[in-house]
Amino acid sequence: MSTLKPIDSQNFDSEVLKSEKPVLLEFGATWCQPCRILEPVLEELAGEWGEKVTVAKLDVDEASQITINYQVLSVPTTMLFKGGEVLERLVGYQPKDKISSKVAAHL
Repeated sequence: MSTLKPIDSQNFDSEVLKSEKPVLLEFGATWCQPCRILEPVLEELAGEWGEKVTVAKLDVDEASQITINYQVLSVPTTMLFKGGEVLERLVGYQPKDKISSKVAAHL
């Protein structure tokens, strides 16, 4: 069971765009093998960051309009949102240290 916060069309605005803290959001899918490999990395980072960053996931098949709006063409795509803006965008599986350094620059 994932500890990543589930995001969907209903809560995207309130949980991501209007969040008081940065949100690292993985755009993924249940059928995506690289997404399944990335998830434990994101869970580990969530544990390290604690309350400083919300780490979440969005299923592209269930939130297709958001996926289109953010021009996600490949999964996994991970984006860092802060103040409703996308500050970082990582496409494909990324190692923990790369994700961590990209996010740390905005904390």
